[in-house]
Amino acid sequence: MLPSDLLMYRYNGNTLIPKKLTIDTRSIALAAEGISCFEENVGKTQGELNQKLAQLEGDSPDYRVKRGLAHILRNTFSTFEIISPLEPQTLRQKVFAEAAKKHTIPLHRSQNLETVAHHLTTELNRQVSPEEVEKGLYADLQENRILTQFDPPVDEALVHRYNLAQVQGIFYRASNVIINAHRNDPGEYKLLFRYLKLFQLMAYIEGDADTGFTITIDGPTSLFKPSTRYGLALAKMLPALLHVSKWSLQAKLQNRDPYSGGIKTGSFSLSSDRCSLVTHYPPGKPYDSMLEASFAKSWVKTKTKWRLEREVDLVPLPGSVMIPDFRLVHPDGRDFLLEIVGYWRPEYLKKKFYQVRNADADNLILAVSERLNLEKAGVKFTDLPNRVIWFKNKLSPKAVLEVLGE
Repeated sequence: MLPSDLLMYRYNGNTLIPKKLTIDTRSIALAAEGISCFEENVGKTQGELNQKLAQLEGDSPDYRVKRGLAHILRNTFSTFEIISPLEPQTLRQKVFAEAAKKHTIPLHRSQNLETVAHHLTTELNRQVSPEEVEKGLYADLQENRILTQFDPPVDEALVHRYNLAQVQGIFYRASNVIINAHRNDPGEYKLLFRYLKLFQLMAYIEGDADTGFTITIDGPTSLFKPSTRYGLALAKMLPALLHVSKWSLQAKLQNRDPYSGGIKTGSFSLSSDRCSLVTHYPPGKPYDSMLEASFAKSWVKTKTKWRLEREVDLVPLPGSVMIPDFRLVHPDGRDFLLEIVGYWRPEYLKKKFYQVRNADADNLILAVSERLNLEKAGVKFTDLPNRVIWFKNKLSPKAVLEVLGE
């Protein structure tokens, strides 16, 4: 993502429109230029890299675009390391302690470095040169860190990343975001809901799989104290939303007017129909755990008419949603949902069984690990209407088929 000073946008009335680069020869050339600069400076300090980037900017009118591309390359594709024989603060203590033993320090500078290098050679059991000591003294400063690795993106991918970052920056000052996720594949919903949970966003979810879901998310400016961290978390949600096939988004914004200094209210909207953004988040994993993967693999070997489907049903809850791990479908029309509970954290268990208790799904089967400390989690089965299967190390298809009546 980009810092606020590198975000570029304009207003059309109260609607905010972020600046995005067109995928053309000119934009690709800007991206390639930045990537080449980083490749040529591998092994050099961040200060040296910054000087080269400043030379590339020159007096170009595209200097903010070039800075934005460089920011993404620096923070996403680059690895900077502190190269020093010792932790720099410890090294400084050794050098300054040695220098304090003599008068007229400048005259003894080389000698002091040689003495410390000699001691470190013995201490570290490897040859340490005075030059290493000198370079390592302030290696922890930002400009002295070494670019040790650079994984260059494809030129066009960098432009897409820049465009996404410009739109993400809008959410830094959002007061409210409403997402309408229309009827989609349930796996897409689950990936989106998983990211909402991962980024700890305050979201209220309404709807169902047939009509779609409305997700209302509090923005950072709606909190008692505006939070930069929460604003960044909200911005991180956008690449996850791009995995959903059909959606629309509306956001209310609060930005400070650069001229009056007052708060200016604005809006922003986006939808899957007119969105050219490209996500860099990986698609969802086939299974959330080895336990689920093992059960699905074992099911293939069974001789049964029941068909096992992965995450195809969504059960609406008050202000949330539950996506059972599997659905079991029989040719005669019967179907059951199966939720495998093998995770042990008390907080997780409380939430999971709260969901089950409030789910309007009488065809939900629970498979619960005997290894769970349910008493510690405060979970009781007496008030659960669902059928329960207990298992030890892994869930057997045979145990599930017995409950199904086969």
